[in-house]
Amino acid sequence: AEDSTEAAQSLTSSVDLSTSSLELSIQTRIFKIIVIGDSNVGKTCLTFRFTGGSFPDKTEATIGVDFREKAVEIEGETIKVQVWDTAGQERFRKSMVEHYYRNVHAVVFVYDVTKMTSFRNLQTWIEECNGHRVSASVPRVLVGNKCDLVDQIQVPSNMALKFADSHNMLLFETSAKDPRESQNVDSIFMSLACRLKAQKSLLYRDVEREDGRVRLTQETETKSSCPC
Repeated sequence: AEDSTEAAQSLTSSVDLSTSSLELSIQTRIFKIIVIGDSNVGKTCLTFRFTGGSFPDKTEATIGVDFREKAVEIEGETIKVQVWDTAGQERFRKSMVEHYYRNVHAVVFVYDVTKMTSFRNLQTWIEECNGHRVSASVPRVLVGNKCDLVDQIQVPSNMALKFADSHNMLLFETSAKDPRESQNVDSIFMSLACRLKAQKSLLYRDVEREDGRVRLTQETETKSSCPC
Protein backbone atom coordinates (compact mmCIF):
# COMPACT_ATOMS: atom_id res chain seq x y z
CA ALA A 1 0.00 0.00 0.00
CA GLU A 2 2.89 2.33 0.87
CA ASP A 3 4.52 1.57 -2.48
CA SER A 4 1.29 2.43 -4.27
CA THR A 5 0.96 5.70 -2.35
CA GLU A 6 4.55 6.68 -3.14
CA ALA A 7 4.05 5.83 -6.80
CA ALA A 8 0.88 7.92 -6.92
CA GLN A 9 2.64 10.87 -5.26
CA SER A 10 5.54 10.55 -7.68
CA LEU A 11 3.15 10.50 -10.65
CA THR A 12 1.29 13.54 -9.30
CA SER A 13 4.56 15.46 -8.88
CA SER A 14 5.58 14.51 -12.40
CA VAL A 15 2.24 15.70 -13.83
CA ASP A 16 2.46 18.98 -11.86
CA LEU A 17 6.00 19.57 -13.14
CA SER A 18 4.96 18.78 -16.68
CA THR A 19 1.95 21.10 -16.43
CA SER A 20 4.12 23.85 -14.95
CA SER A 21 6.58 23.50 -17.84
CA LEU A 22 3.72 23.64 -20.33
CA GLU A 23 2.36 26.79 -18.71
CA LEU A 24 5.78 28.43 -18.91
CA SER A 25 6.08 27.45 -22.56
CA ILE A 26 2.63 28.83 -23.31
CA GLN A 27 3.25 32.08 -21.52
CA THR A 28 6.53 32.80 -23.33
CA ARG A 29 5.32 33.98 -26.70
CA ILE A 30 7.59 34.42 -29.70
CA PHE A 31 7.15 37.27 -32.16
CA LYS A 32 8.80 36.72 -35.54
CA ILE A 33 9.96 39.98 -37.14
CA ILE A 34 11.58 39.87 -40.56
CA VAL A 35 14.02 42.50 -41.87
CA ILE A 36 13.96 43.19 -45.62
CA GLY A 37 15.94 45.41 -48.00
CA ASP A 38 18.81 45.66 -50.47
CA SER A 39 22.27 44.29 -49.73
CA ASN A 40 24.56 46.52 -47.67
CA VAL A 41 21.80 48.70 -46.21
CA GLY A 42 22.70 47.48 -42.71
CA LYS A 43 20.05 44.86 -41.96
CA THR A 44 22.47 42.57 -40.12
CA CYS A 45 23.96 45.47 -38.15
CA LEU A 46 20.50 46.58 -37.02
CA THR A 47 19.70 43.10 -35.72
CA PHE A 48 23.07 42.97 -33.93
CA ARG A 49 22.48 46.36 -32.32
CA PHE A 50 19.03 45.37 -31.04
CA THR A 51 19.78 41.84 -29.83
CA GLY A 52 23.36 42.32 -28.63
CA GLY A 53 23.59 46.04 -27.98
CA SER A 54 26.68 46.46 -30.13
CA PHE A 55 27.86 47.04 -33.68
CA PRO A 56 29.68 44.05 -35.24
CA ASP A 57 33.38 44.63 -35.94
CA LYS A 58 33.11 42.79 -39.22
CA THR A 59 30.15 41.63 -41.30
CA GLU A 60 29.88 39.51 -44.41
CA ALA A 61 27.00 39.13 -46.83
CA THR A 62 24.19 37.09 -45.30
CA ILE A 63 23.76 33.80 -47.13
CA GLY A 64 20.20 32.51 -46.99
CA VAL A 65 18.56 33.36 -43.67
CA ASP A 66 19.87 34.08 -40.19
CA PHE A 67 17.99 35.02 -37.06
CA ARG A 68 18.74 36.35 -33.59
CA GLU A 69 16.45 36.69 -30.63
CA LYS A 70 16.09 38.81 -27.54
CA ALA A 71 13.85 38.38 -24.49
CA VAL A 72 12.03 41.59 -23.60
CA GLU A 73 9.54 42.40 -20.87
CA ILE A 74 6.34 44.24 -21.71
CA GLU A 75 3.76 44.93 -19.00
CA GLY A 76 5.16 42.16 -16.81
CA GLU A 77 5.20 39.55 -19.57
CA THR A 78 8.42 38.13 -20.97
CA ILE A 79 8.32 37.88 -24.76
CA LYS A 80 10.93 36.55 -27.17
CA VAL A 81 11.49 38.83 -30.14
CA GLN A 82 12.93 36.81 -33.01
CA VAL A 83 14.56 39.00 -35.66
CA TRP A 84 15.06 37.28 -39.01
CA ASP A 85 17.76 38.66 -41.27
CA THR A 86 17.79 37.71 -44.94
CA ALA A 87 20.19 38.02 -47.85
CA GLY A 88 19.55 41.02 -50.06
CA GLN A 89 21.07 39.31 -53.10
CA GLU A 90 18.68 37.23 -55.18
CA ARG A 91 21.11 34.32 -55.62
CA PHE A 92 21.21 33.80 -51.84
CA ARG A 93 17.45 34.11 -51.36
CA LYS A 94 15.72 31.71 -53.72
CA SER A 95 15.93 28.54 -51.65
CA MET A 96 14.89 30.15 -48.35
CA VAL A 97 12.38 32.85 -49.21
CA GLU A 98 9.24 30.75 -48.64
CA HIS A 99 10.40 29.74 -45.17
CA TYR A 100 11.37 33.32 -44.40
CA TYR A 101 7.86 34.71 -44.90
CA ARG A 102 6.05 31.86 -43.13
CA ASN A 103 4.17 32.79 -39.93
CA VAL A 104 5.62 36.30 -39.84
CA HIS A 105 4.26 38.72 -37.21
CA ALA A 106 5.86 41.99 -38.37
CA VAL A 107 8.04 43.39 -41.17
CA VAL A 108 10.88 45.93 -41.11
CA PHE A 109 11.79 47.46 -44.49
CA VAL A 110 15.31 48.95 -44.50
CA TYR A 111 16.98 51.35 -46.91
CA ASP A 112 20.30 53.22 -46.83
CA VAL A 113 19.76 56.99 -46.57
CA THR A 114 23.00 57.48 -48.56
CA LYS A 115 21.82 55.32 -51.50
CA MET A 116 18.78 56.47 -53.44
CA THR A 117 18.64 53.14 -55.31
CA SER A 118 18.00 51.26 -52.06
CA PHE A 119 15.07 53.57 -51.38
CA ARG A 120 13.62 53.19 -54.87
CA ASN A 121 13.89 49.40 -54.59
CA LEU A 122 11.60 49.39 -51.53
CA GLN A 123 8.57 49.02 -53.79
CA THR A 124 10.04 45.76 -55.12
CA TRP A 125 10.50 44.46 -51.57
CA ILE A 126 6.95 45.42 -50.66
CA GLU A 127 5.64 43.60 -53.73
CA GLU A 128 7.65 40.49 -52.80
CA CYS A 129 6.21 40.64 -49.30
CA ASN A 130 2.66 40.95 -50.62
CA GLY A 131 3.34 38.21 -53.14
CA HIS A 132 4.00 35.79 -50.30
CA ARG A 133 0.58 36.51 -48.81
CA VAL A 134 1.74 38.51 -45.82
CA SER A 135 -1.52 39.94 -44.51
CA ALA A 136 -2.13 43.68 -44.63
CA SER A 137 -2.87 43.46 -40.89
CA VAL A 138 0.76 42.50 -40.18
CA PRO A 139 2.50 45.62 -38.78
CA ARG A 140 5.19 47.13 -41.00
CA VAL A 141 7.75 49.88 -40.39
CA LEU A 142 10.23 51.71 -42.61
CA VAL A 143 13.81 52.27 -41.44
CA GLY A 144 16.34 54.63 -42.98
CA ASN A 145 19.75 53.44 -41.80
CA LYS A 146 23.19 55.16 -41.75
CA CYS A 147 21.85 58.59 -40.82
CA ASP A 148 25.19 59.29 -39.10
CA LEU A 149 26.69 59.89 -42.58
CA VAL A 150 25.17 63.36 -42.71
CA ASP A 151 27.27 64.66 -45.63
CA GLN A 152 26.31 61.70 -47.86
CA ILE A 153 22.53 61.63 -47.42
CA GLN A 154 20.62 61.21 -50.70
CA VAL A 155 17.13 60.39 -49.39
CA PRO A 156 15.47 63.43 -47.76
CA SER A 157 13.38 62.76 -44.65
CA ASN A 158 10.27 64.33 -46.20
CA MET A 159 10.49 61.97 -49.20
CA ALA A 160 10.82 58.93 -46.94
CA LEU A 161 7.97 60.14 -44.72
CA LYS A 162 5.67 60.56 -47.72
CA PHE A 163 6.49 57.03 -48.87
CA ALA A 164 5.92 55.61 -45.37
CA ASP A 165 2.57 57.40 -45.05
CA SER A 166 1.41 56.10 -48.43
CA HIS A 167 2.06 52.54 -47.23
CA ASN A 168 0.69 53.04 -43.71
CA MET A 169 4.09 52.58 -42.07
CA LEU A 170 5.94 54.38 -39.30
CA LEU A 171 9.30 55.87 -40.31
CA PHE A 172 12.47 55.55 -38.24
CA GLU A 173 15.75 57.18 -39.24
CA THR A 174 18.70 55.80 -37.32
CA SER A 175 22.23 54.46 -37.39
CA ALA A 176 23.13 50.93 -36.33
CA LYS A 177 26.76 52.03 -36.11
CA ASP A 178 26.39 55.11 -33.90
CA PRO A 179 26.01 54.00 -30.23
CA ARG A 180 24.10 57.22 -29.52
CA GLU A 181 21.34 55.86 -31.75
CA SER A 182 21.03 52.53 -29.92
CA GLN A 183 17.86 53.64 -28.12
CA ASN A 184 16.29 54.53 -31.45
CA VAL A 185 17.14 51.08 -32.82
CA ASP A 186 15.51 49.50 -29.76
CA SER A 187 12.41 51.63 -30.37
CA ILE A 188 11.97 50.11 -33.83
CA PHE A 189 11.58 46.56 -32.55
CA MET A 190 9.96 47.42 -29.21
CA SER A 191 7.24 49.46 -30.91
CA LEU A 192 6.41 46.42 -33.03
CA ALA A 193 6.50 44.08 -30.03
CA CYS A 194 4.08 46.36 -28.17
CA ARG A 195 1.71 46.49 -31.12
CA LEU A 196 1.80 42.71 -31.48
CA LYS A 197 1.13 42.18 -27.81
CA ALA A 198 -1.93 44.40 -28.05
CA GLN A 199 -3.48 42.37 -30.85
CA LYS A 200 -6.23 40.16 -29.52
CA SER A 201 -5.49 37.37 -31.99
CA LEU A 202 -2.12 36.77 -30.35
CA LEU A 203 -3.22 36.95 -26.72
CA TYR A 204 -3.34 33.48 -25.22
CA ARG A 205 -1.80 34.27 -21.87
CA ASP A 206 -4.22 32.73 -19.42
CA VAL A 207 -3.84 29.07 -18.65
CA GLU A 208 -6.70 27.33 -16.90
CA ARG A 209 -7.01 23.78 -15.63
CA GLU A 210 -10.19 21.92 -16.42
CA ASP A 211 -10.65 18.29 -15.46
CA GLY A 212 -6.90 17.81 -15.26
CA ARG A 213 -6.32 19.39 -18.67
CA VAL A 214 -4.65 22.65 -19.60
CA ARG A 215 -6.91 25.03 -21.50
CA LEU A 216 -5.86 28.22 -23.29
CA THR A 217 -8.15 31.16 -22.76
CA GLN A 218 -8.05 34.01 -25.26
CA GLU A 219 -7.67 37.36 -23.55
CA THR A 220 -10.25 39.91 -24.65
CA GLU A 221 -8.94 43.02 -22.97
CA THR A 222 -7.70 45.53 -25.54
CA LYS A 223 -6.44 48.34 -23.30
CA SER A 224 -2.72 48.65 -22.97
CA SER A 225 -0.38 50.64 -20.80
CA CYS A 226 2.63 49.65 -22.84
CA PRO A 227 5.29 52.35 -22.53
CA CYS A 228 6.52 51.87 -26.12
